[in-house]
Amino acid sequence: MRPATALALCAALASTALLSGCGKETAAGASASPGATCASLAPLPDPAGRTWDNVKVVSGKCGPSGAPSTGYEVTNTDQEPLTFTLTFALVNGFGEAMDTITRTVEAVKPGQTVRRPLDTEDGPGSARAYRARIMKVRAVPADGAPTGDGACPPSGVRITNDRGDAAMGLRVVGIHLANCGTADYELNGYPALRLLGEDREPVTGVKVLHGTTAISTGIGGDAAPRPVTLRPGESASATLAWRNTTTDGDPVDAPYVEVTAKPGAGPVTVTPELDLGTTGRLGVGPWTKTPAGAGAGGERPGQE
Repeated sequence: MRPATALALCAALASTALLSGCGKETAAGASASPGATCASLAPLPDPAGRTWDNVKVVSGKCGPSGAPSTGYEVTNTDQEPLTFTLTFALVNGFGEAMDTITRTVEAVKPGQTVRRPLDTEDGPGSARAYRARIMKVRAVPADGAPTGDGACPPSGVRITNDRGDAAMGLRVVGIHLANCGTADYELNGYPALRLLGEDREPVTGVKVLHGTTAISTGIGGDAAPRPVTLRPGESASATLAWRNTTTDGDPVDAPYVEVTAKPGAGPVTVTPELDLGTTGRLGVGPWTKTPAGAGAGGERPGQE
């Protein structure tokens, strides 16, 4: 039987809409003692009614004080290793969103479940006063996932996208390629793009244009292509531009874009979150060398 103090603590937490349940039934049906895994309240529902079958908010660990925290669990139900990028909102007892947290879980094997604590920058247990809402789940093949600032891929280059700019229906996002290897890397022309939907299925009916002038002028993707040589530590970028105008028909969304830097290179899947409306067009500019001092994810062409 659990101590009365533990039961009182659980009741107090539940009544304030924080995390409930101190102590969890084990596989044998016994209650866990303080310091074991604690149950948490169900995650807040998505406002748009979306559900996530492979990600859920779960309990964290009860610390020495018996106070519960919260965490998340991700399961790979696919047939290949995946890298997940998860976005959570932390909501207080009044329903106010207090923080947004993004977490990346790399190379989850098929059938594998990974559980991790959901903490803020304030350290372990910092999210326990909030309820968590899953805002977005993105998963890409692990062998073609952006690597950020981690180990350099075997290809010798990292490919990522920036957060982009949006104004009056115009969207502009930069694709950045950094040479993290030990040899020069040659580029010439435009990256090849393959648009993918919510379940990474191919998106059809969208024309990829070389150059961005047909989308808008002055956004940096209308220069003529020219050879680019990247020495180790140098980088280049290419501009994506589109409009999200919607008229007749169903709008097209392509959260994922498979980027092939040049012929013969392996594809890398990035997540620029294309909301193409019904325009059916996406402009891409040529690879352009990033100015010295701007960094690997620095300014794209035309960006001030």
